[in-house]
Amino acid sequence: MTTRTRYFVISSLLVLGCGVGTGLVAYYAGFPMTAFGRRGGPEELAYVPRDATVVAYADVRGVMSSELRRKVHEAVPMSENGQREFQDQTGINIETDIDHVVAFVSPGSDADSLPASHGFSGGGMVLARGIFDEVKIEALMREHGAHIEDYKGKRLIVGEIHKGRHPENDDTRPAATRADGFALAFVEPGLAAVGHASLVRAAIDNQASGQNVTANDDMMNRVRALDSGNAWAVGRFDALQKQARLPASVAGQIPPITWFSISSHVNGGIRGVIQAETRDEESANNLRDVVRGLMALAKLQTGSKPELQTMMQALELGGSGKTVALSFAIPSEIFDILGKAAKSLPAKVGH
Repeated sequence: MTTRTRYFVISSLLVLGCGVGTGLVAYYAGFPMTAFGRRGGPEELAYVPRDATVVAYADVRGVMSSELRRKVHEAVPMSENGQREFQDQTGINIETDIDHVVAFVSPGSDADSLPASHGFSGGGMVLARGIFDEVKIEALMREHGAHIEDYKGKRLIVGEIHKGRHPENDDTRPAATRADGFALAFVEPGLAAVGHASLVRAAIDNQASGQNVTANDDMMNRVRALDSGNAWAVGRFDALQKQARLPASVAGQIPPITWFSISSHVNGGIRGVIQAETRDEESANNLRDVVRGLMALAKLQTGSKPELQTMMQALELGGSGKTVALSFAIPSEIFDILGKAAKSLPAKVGH
């Protein structure tokens, strides 16, 4: 395993491993009232930059213990090698040790030094609340070449990316030829911040200065509205679109959406609402027409499948003015059907 791969295992497995419970953020989203503080939103928002493009939350413990997670796991069995390796390397059991996570996408700044291959001019960071073996994590990362940095009283474990064509093949280059890679910092007891080193340092500054997303009324008003689920996502669609650097031919086909939010509750099934705020009412009407057409097509194609018709009938298009809203409900029976289909597939292939 190369040095760069090891760094990826340490950082990405913390982020993506939590994604076993939080990968639903981008699609199955919502927000529990118990996580709200006086200003609205979880306490971890104090570390999120004021101009964050996207902010998301997931109640990992709630999702991991949900009936839905069990059914999806049965329907689509997946290897647990990665999760087991993650626990062996960090001492963190994703299913029992992570309470919740807050993630965000930054609009840029020093994160521009990240490889352009990730497709964004900014960067992302995850704040995970749970139980961590800090000594074990630090020792493991130091073994793989990370160094320890004190930043304003916080202890950062910083990985290094060597500047050059094949950075993973040379650990002997002088420090002057190295650039910060990812960093992990326990910014509070039981709270790990993982992301590019510049973003982790900035997060510490955000919390200390109070100049964080909680001072962004536009974002926080939308966060407060997501009050009936166990995961959520909200953000500036137009800003995210610019960061993605899409070709003009592709960007021109996307409706002029300014804000988006996804809120839902995950338990036995999934229910929630997807909302989009457009530039003007005409754009909202056009978007509704597009969604109606897609809904009609989907209902036509599922006409011979009663179990899917139930799900399609639960779709409800709404909203007013510049806002378009689509509520949905996926009953638990759908996942039972998926499970049976997945189990019968190998037998059919064998014949």
